[in-house]
Amino acid sequence: MKVALVHDYIKEYGGAERVLEALHELYPNAPVFTSVYLPKFLGPHAERFKDWDIRTSSLQHLPFIDKLISPTRLLSANLFKRFDLSGFDVVIVSATGAYFPNALSKKSAKQICYCHTPPRYLYGYATAREWKKNKLLNVVGELVNHFLRMVDVEVSRQVDYYIANSQEVAGRIEKFYRRDSTVIYPPIDVEQAKSSTQSDKKSVDYYVAGGRLARPKHIDLIIKACQELKVPLKVFGKGFAGHEEELQALAKGKTEFVGEVSDEEKWELLKNAKAYLFASEDEDFGILPVEAMAVGTPVIAYKSGGVQETVIDGKTGLFFEELTIESLMKAIKQFEKLKFDSKESIKQAGKFGKERFQKEIKAFVEKVLQEKPQK
Repeated sequence: MKVALVHDYIKEYGGAERVLEALHELYPNAPVFTSVYLPKFLGPHAERFKDWDIRTSSLQHLPFIDKLISPTRLLSANLFKRFDLSGFDVVIVSATGAYFPNALSKKSAKQICYCHTPPRYLYGYATAREWKKNKLLNVVGELVNHFLRMVDVEVSRQVDYYIANSQEVAGRIEKFYRRDSTVIYPPIDVEQAKSSTQSDKKSVDYYVAGGRLARPKHIDLIIKACQELKVPLKVFGKGFAGHEEELQALAKGKTEFVGEVSDEEKWELLKNAKAYLFASEDEDFGILPVEAMAVGTPVIAYKSGGVQETVIDGKTGLFFEELTIESLMKAIKQFEKLKFDSKESIKQAGKFGKERFQKEIKAFVEKVLQEKPQK
């Protein structure tokens, strides 16, 4: 069986790239087709991809492509169509919702889309950029997005089978594409988490937040809430130029930015924290809350999106109902009065392990190879 993997672009390392990495471990001989591959922006994670067979589009050679990732989505459908996927039995597309990687000339291959979300910017969900605040950009953007929605729906018809990364995203696939999907939750490296918990928890007293520092994650709200309560906060991760600087400008007192971290540093940060704070809006799944639970750390999360499928309110964490500083502060104050059993968090996170993910993906691929496409 010849397998090809497809991913929007490889310029940062987040939840979607962890999924791609787990897929590549399952099919190590599969080439990865992507629009651009920019390892110099991957920081401590660049080593993960160095021995892969990565095949890029003509965008790879465009000057200043690292600054043109967003506007080049207009060309992405045509770019992915140009890849030669003849000779493959199965094509697995890891679709982050940024580009249109399903627009493939797949020949006779079965096309499976692992959908992290339909494009958020096309369907009214919060995005990293605030282009709608500019009236002219808003008018032009809505016209462009109308065209791109047509492209998105059209290329969705090429997919033979959809896998959603959560029930939340399965609902979006049904709503926007009128397609059924199978839910297979993303992988958490439970074994790495276990090894990190073997060392003693340090006697520290801080909350932690971070990951991909994008506007829909509302890290600013977390910083302000912690500063109001005068509680220590550590923020890790990397964000868009401009927004990351805005967040750092907010930080004072007991708030510390630690930057982009390695996996080992991330596990230490999570393990030694009182709780992981998560204020993401319409989250697709949310890998970091599960990683926090995997090392026994409870989660305080905004009750929205896929995190409702992972965190057990009152048992492995707490939800807050409104995306406001006051609502988060109330949850933190409530959390301070409660006790959480780290074993319950670890047990819950164990349901989302990488071994489980790879087993379910492998079974799914073997099954569809024996079936006619479900269109």
